[in-house]
Amino acid sequence: MSEILSGPDCATMIEVRAGVDQIDRDLVALLARRFAYMDAAARIKPARTAVRDEARKTQVIANAVAAAQAAGVPEAIVADLWEQLVEASIAYELAAFDRR
Repeated sequence: MSEILSGPDCATMIEVRAGVDQIDRDLVALLARRFAYMDAAARIKPARTAVRDEARKTQVIANAVAAAQAAGVPEAIVADLWEQLVEASIAYELAAFDRR
């Protein structure tokens, strides 16, 4: 297997795609870790009504937007992605809570 190059070091689309594919695998692994925390939250929270926490949702999205700004990543895109991620996480946690 060839070395994965950084974006600026790529000279071919094969190199670009290899980097993107590796990042996608890394992101899925990170999502698995994140959803393990949703399982823990569903186990720890005392009531189903405690799953949705709008103040925490706002904080999580704001943290992601601040990190995007610091990294030079488009903030609006990150805000939209995190809106979807948090809502998916809430749905997952509700299902996990119902299973317990």
